[in-house]
Amino acid sequence: MVFLKRTSFHIGLIIFIVMTTIMACNHFPYAKTNRVYKKHNKELVKLLKENPSIQTIDQLPKAESWVGTTNFDLRKPNFVVIHHTAQNSCEQTLKTFTLERTKVSAHYVICKDGTIHHMLNDYMRAWHGGISKWGNNSDLNSSSIGIELDNNGFEPFDSAQINSLLLLLAQLKENYKIPDANFIGHADIAPKRKVDPNIQFPWALLAQKGYGVWFEPDAKYTLPESISIPFALAMVGYDIKDTTAALLAFKRHFRTDSTAVVTENDRSVLYQLIQNKLSH
Repeated sequence: MVFLKRTSFHIGLIIFIVMTTIMACNHFPYAKTNRVYKKHNKELVKLLKENPSIQTIDQLPKAESWVGTTNFDLRKPNFVVIHHTAQNSCEQTLKTFTLERTKVSAHYVICKDGTIHHMLNDYMRAWHGGISKWGNNSDLNSSSIGIELDNNGFEPFDSAQINSLLLLLAQLKENYKIPDANFIGHADIAPKRKVDPNIQFPWALLAQKGYGVWFEPDAKYTLPESISIPFALAMVGYDIKDTTAALLAFKRHFRTDSTAVVTENDRSVLYQLIQNKLSH
């Protein structure tokens, strides 16, 4: 009888340990989507391993033997595009970016408390910009890193969050030699569709650190009357298919203003942005 009791106890203990282990393994809510990431990543790595003799189109007059160059490396990002999530929590955004049906993602998500989630390898193409254009670049997803800040679109940005962003931007700028002017916002590349990051985003502070450009109005510099506002916006980089949307995007970013009225101060800043672009 004592043996049976001990055996039952041991069986119960084993079941308890097994169940506890299973529950511990399942506690992390993104274990399943992490496996999806690894599987997709493995498929992409397989493509990278294929040499051009396999990739070349059959109809081309191919050489009999493949000769591979010895001079190459990975393509690297040349822009950073900053977003706000327009959602109610960091957790909600993480869930959105791990649901395949949403078809949206970013390389980094920064929570209000400053926690940084690095969700995608920097050399991979995230789906964060959508249909976008900046200057002659009409595929920003292929040349940029997307950073999402946990913010519903109407609130100030937490200091801890901005501090983490600055640390991240310093690392990205150093790693990929991204030009100062190539730190931009989602609204800059998609003015008809987007307004993020919101008007309270501290672009001037970022520019002081070397991430983006910023100019204060200066009476010595003003846009000549011969240059129209739409043309000036296009010279800065904006898509002017909708000139009002482009103007509002410029005003939100460079003037901390949400009105479509063009002032002399606006013309001064526009002119300085153009001069800066032409000098680089």
